[in-house]
Amino acid sequence: MGSGMFDLSGKTAVVTGGNGGIGLGIALGLAGAGANVVVAARDEDKTAAAVSRIETIGVGALGVRTDVADEASVANMVERTVERFGGVDVLVNNAGVSVRKPPQDYALEEWERVIDINLNGLFLCCRTVYAGMAAHGGGKIINIGSMTSIFGSDWVAPYSASKGGVVQLTKSLAVAWAKDNIQVNAILPGWIHTDLTAVIRTDNRPRYDFIEARIPHGRWGEPDEMAGTAVFLAAPASDYVTGVSIPVDGGYSVF
Repeated sequence: MGSGMFDLSGKTAVVTGGNGGIGLGIALGLAGAGANVVVAARDEDKTAAAVSRIETIGVGALGVRTDVADEASVANMVERTVERFGGVDVLVNNAGVSVRKPPQDYALEEWERVIDINLNGLFLCCRTVYAGMAAHGGGKIINIGSMTSIFGSDWVAPYSASKGGVVQLTKSLAVAWAKDNIQVNAILPGWIHTDLTAVIRTDNRPRYDFIEARIPHGRWGEPDEMAGTAVFLAAPASDYVTGVSIPVDGGYSVF
C-alpha cells in the first residue's frame, strides 16, 4: 500500500471507464496506493472482471453500470458509492469515445456523441461529486485529456475538440473550487496501447510505425504507465497543485 505523501489508504476513488485500458491501469494503481475503487462503466462483464482484479490487491471495490452522459445514471453511481464507502475522495474522469474520419465526413450525430461523452459527461461527473467533496473538506479530480488537447488531428476532430475542452474545463474548475480545497488536474496520455488504439496497429501499420518513430522513448506506452501520475494527483503530494495538465507521452509533445 501507499505511504506518506502518496498514501491513499481509506480514500475512495471513482474511475469512469475504469474497466479497461488506461482507466483500468489507473484503477489498479490507485488500489495499489490503498484506495477503495469504484469502477463506473457500461460493460458489466468487463467491470466485474476489473473489480475482481482490484479486490485481489486487498482494497474495497465496487462496479456500477454508468453512462456518464446520462444525468440520472451519474447521480445513481455517486449515490451507490456514498452508500458503500461514505463518499468520493477522488474522481478520475476517463470514460471516452472516438470516431475516426475526415472532419467533413462526420454526421452531426457522431460529433454530438463524442462531445456528449467526452466533455459533457465529464462535466456531469464533476458537478455531481462537488457537493460531497466540498462538505467533506476537499477532494481530487483527475481529468483524462489527450495529446489532442494540445495538437490538432486530421482524423479525430470532435475528439480533439472535446479533449481541448477538457483542459480548459479543468482550469476553470480548479479556479472555481480552490476555495473548497478541491484540486482539479488533467493527465494527457500519449500514444498508449488500448482497445481504442488497437485498430491503428492492426489496420494502419504505416501510421503506427510513423507514430512510434516520432516518440523520443521509441515505443508506445502501456496503460499502467498512467498510474504513477494519477496516484500523485490523487494523493496529498499534490495538495498545492491544481489546474495543470501533465503529458505522459514518452516525450511526444516536446519533440
